[in-house]
Amino acid sequence: MHVHILGICGTFMGSLALLARELGHRVSGSDANVYPPMSTQLEEAGIALCNGYRAANLEPRPDLVVIGNALSRGNPEVEAVLDTKLPYISGPQWLAEHVLPGRQVLAVAGTHGKTTTASLLAWLLESAGLAPGFLIGGVPRNFGVSARLGDAQAPFVVEADEYDTAFFDKRSKFVHYRPDVAVLNNLEFDHADIFPDLSAIERQFHHLVRTIPGQGRVLVADQEPALDRVLDMGCWTPVVRFGSHETSEWRFALERDDASRFRVIHGDEDAVVDWALTGDHNARNAVAALACAAACGVDLAKGCAALARFETPRRRQEIRGEVAGIQVIDDFAHHPTAIATTLKGLRAATPSGRLLAVIEPRSNTMRLGTLKERLAGCVADADTVWWYQPPGLDWSLDAILEASPVPASRVEDIDALVETVVEHARRNDRIVVMSNGGFGGIHAKLLAALERRHG
Repeated sequence: MHVHILGICGTFMGSLALLARELGHRVSGSDANVYPPMSTQLEEAGIALCNGYRAANLEPRPDLVVIGNALSRGNPEVEAVLDTKLPYISGPQWLAEHVLPGRQVLAVAGTHGKTTTASLLAWLLESAGLAPGFLIGGVPRNFGVSARLGDAQAPFVVEADEYDTAFFDKRSKFVHYRPDVAVLNNLEFDHADIFPDLSAIERQFHHLVRTIPGQGRVLVADQEPALDRVLDMGCWTPVVRFGSHETSEWRFALERDDASRFRVIHGDEDAVVDWALTGDHNARNAVAALACAAACGVDLAKGCAALARFETPRRRQEIRGEVAGIQVIDDFAHHPTAIATTLKGLRAATPSGRLLAVIEPRSNTMRLGTLKERLAGCVADADTVWWYQPPGLDWSLDAILEASPVPASRVEDIDALVETVVEHARRNDRIVVMSNGGFGGIHAKLLAALERRHG
């Protein structure tokens, strides 16, 4: 079968392409933004990529077109699919029909931390010898790919996104997956382009809860009021709490301030995690993954030991390089809460140098300015911050600069931004770049400029 995917370089659709290729299908795809790491792994898998959307990309005629949720009416390739009556389907529905049947499905949901937690869970299962399948919205470096089928008898881990499914299916993606075990990691307002308010997202999360069987399990983060409201709508599955509260069945206690060492307690069992990640949020992600892995029979002590060998997914506090003692870190944070928690963890892990933040407000929620009143305060743990004002952002960052608790600047040119940051940087500094896109290749540009000036 020839499967053609529209929006193939998106994190979800690119992962779907890898699974379709592994199933033996001929796979091609189109996208307007072809950039690594997704484009690299697709090309290495022998998948043909078309740069840009046009009707000619549908020749030779594919057997099935999978349409990503970034595509809408008016797109020339979408219009050609409809005009020629090609069979089409959404990505989540394709996954549900072609990959998930017969598998134990483990779904990781939440506003933040889905990619990291799903990667942790897949690694715990892999370390236990279970050879899981997975589809993750990033590239876990322990595996080198964002998706694989794994052993047909093993669990399948899916990053369960609340974003809508397709232009013809406005339900959240995760309602298609019908998991046996679901992790609900956190919940706050996001995706302002499709949800009017938090209660609308809570309703979608409840649609997910409604699909989990009574013999399954719902793992719910403690101290999350929005998740409590979701459960109050009705739950027919055993609920297990995780987090730092003393009443939770699975909890963690920090042994280092930067959360690079913490103890996990579950009933009469406890074990220590000593790893490379930092931040309370990552400790919570780890406990969620351990609790979910335990539902598949993974031993707590062995699981904690495996986390010492865990490598962060690409673009999640990923060290892209170091020049003259100056690190460049790539992070996907694109929401005020994610920015704040990431900087807090890095601050605690950077005792002898400065933390320099470079942020692109690129996500739809950021571009709409829905949470802009929270942006100034979210960088309090940085020493200096540079805000990049991308083309098309129809509101000014000036008010954020004025209210910033740390020195802040606005820059509208990436090359000028690079030169300014590099001129400011010195040994032992960490430059953390935050964006959910390619950011004009700024990471490589920073490293090259650092080499010229400091190398």
